[in-house]
Parts: sequence; structure tokens; C-alpha cells
Amino acid sequence: MTRKYVALPGGLFEGRTAIVTGASRGVGRATALRLAEGGANVVVNYLSREERAAEVADLCKRKGVEAIAVQADVSEFAGARKLTEAAIEKFGRIDMLVLNAGIWEGAPIEEMSEETWNKVINTNLKSAWAMTKCAVPALRKQEDAAVVLVSSTAGQRGEANYTNYAASKGGQISFTKGLATELAPRIRVNCVAPGWIETAMVRPAFKDESYKRTVIESIPLNRIALTDDVALSICFLLSGWSQHITGEVLNINGGAVLCG
Repeated sequence: MTRKYVALPGGLFEGRTAIVTGASRGVGRATALRLAEGGANVVVNYLSREERAAEVADLCKRKGVEAIAVQADVSEFAGARKLTEAAIEKFGRIDMLVLNAGIWEGAPIEEMSEETWNKVINTNLKSAWAMTKCAVPALRKQEDAAVVLVSSTAGQRGEANYTNYAASKGGQISFTKGLATELAPRIRVNCVAPGWIETAMVRPAFKDESYKRTVIESIPLNRIALTDDVALSICFLLSGWSQHITGEVLNINGGAVLCG
């Protein structure tokens, strides 16, 4: 299957401001660039990759919008508050929140340390709580506010040797559904659940070419998703195109996992 590039209308997010956590690389980076293409001002959050985050912000600006890079550890409430305050100080508003910050670290359950468990749960799930809690007062002020969480197929079917990751992603799905009803009708809340994505985080798993071929063969659309595939789906859920959708889990896995 040949992938076609789909351009977003320049006015899709005009006048709106988005925060994207974990935006220095991968899905976060691709989403920040697509939001900028659609006319949104973007707050590029990063933990430690300052140069990469600055580059993403610069690329957003080249698309004719404003963008800033903000260092903050959003797995801690103080970091989430810092990021939210920086967005409001710069742009005076928050319309869209993309909760993308995440890590993929695991071990067999009898070998998993408390540190590994806590690190994954805090980065992936606690950060979603912290950022939403901080941003909701600003989001409530907007007419068409929206939140999108980046979950995973692991949150739907589990993942052996990564039970902490699966638990965090499953928690994000339940968090999405709870928030969708709690924050309606003012704020829509949805999540995406990608399968395998071509990112630096999962690339080590594909060093074995035979394993990579096995993965591709298990996907009906016959390719691994690109970060832009996920970014486009996130933009759909943030836009007016999905104005009557909330509490939804949008699967992006090429047909590999068919969840209702």
C-alpha cells in the first residue's frame, strides 16, 4: 500500500493554541508540525532534548504561526503547572491539549523493579492527570476545546513483559472515557490507540529484520505506521471534523488489532 500525503487546510486551527507534551520527537513532533500547518500556535513541550524541541518550534514558525519550546517534566504536577502557565503567558489561551508524553520500558513481572513500574506509570498516566487538571480551567473558556490522549493497542489487549506500559495505556483509555463525560459539553476528550509506529522508541525492537517482517505481515495494510499517520488522526479529533465525537478510542494499527 502506497501512503499518500494529505495536506491540512491552513485555517483549520486558525487562532487556536495547542499544547503538545513530549513534542521534541516522534508522534509529538509530527503532531506539532501538523497543528502548525493547520494554523495553530503551538507549545512544544520537552523533557531533556532542548535542541530538538527548539528545532520543532522553529519549523512550526516557518509555517506562519507562533511557537515556543518549554522544558517541563509533566510527570510531576509542578512541571505540568509550569507548562500550562507558560502557554497562557505567551498566548493567553489554551484550546487544544495533546497528551503524548510517554515511555516504553518493561521487564518480566518477577524482574520488574519498583522504579521501572513507577517511571512508566508516572510518565504515561500521571502526566495525563496532571496536565488535564492544570489546563482544564483555561480549556473551559473556549468554545471548541479538545483533548487527545495518545494511548496504544497495548492498553486494549495487554503486552507481555510490559505490563506496566499496558496498565498505563489502559488507564489512559479509562481516563479518557471518564473525562469525556465529566467535561462535556464544553470540552471534548478522545484518545488514539496506535499499534506499531516507526519511531526511535520502538526502532530497537526491529533490529531483527525477520521479526520486523513478521510484524509487517501481521498488518493487513502491510506497513508500519508513520508518526504522521498518528498526527493526522489526532488533528481529526481536535478539529471541527469530529465535533460530535467524545470519549472515543480511535485505532491506528492498519487493521492489526480490531477492537470495537
